[in-house]
Amino acid sequence: QVRLVESGGGLVQAGGSLRVSCAASGLTFSRIAMGWFRQAPGKEREFVASIAWTGSTAYLLESVKGRFTISRDNAKNMVYLQLNSLKPEDTAVYSCAAVRPGGGWLRESDYSFWGQGTQVTVSS
Repeated sequence: QVRLVESGGGLVQAGGSLRVSCAASGLTFSRIAMGWFRQAPGKEREFVASIAWTGSTAYLLESVKGRFTISRDNAKNMVYLQLNSLKPEDTAVYSCAAVRPGGGWLRESDYSFWGQGTQVTVSS
């Protein structure tokens, strides 16, 4: 059974930092690309970042480039999203997801397994 469990969310002031983590189990983590999405209240879920199974390639939403960094530790079956210089508009539930075989990396439909998410709230 595949499980993705996020942690590390919280309340932070604008300009602050957080690191959200995702623990994966029940899948061959080291051979699967992973991604982070977020969903703000009243909005659709949007792609934030993705990373190749090797960790050598990553994609980021344009509005978070230079502020967010995605990384992974295949030995620990973990994927991370470092959030720096946070803005109130970054407030959302952040969820990790595992890419389906043969899928791309940028759309919700590219992902087959999802975590429950962790809340990130940025106050102004």
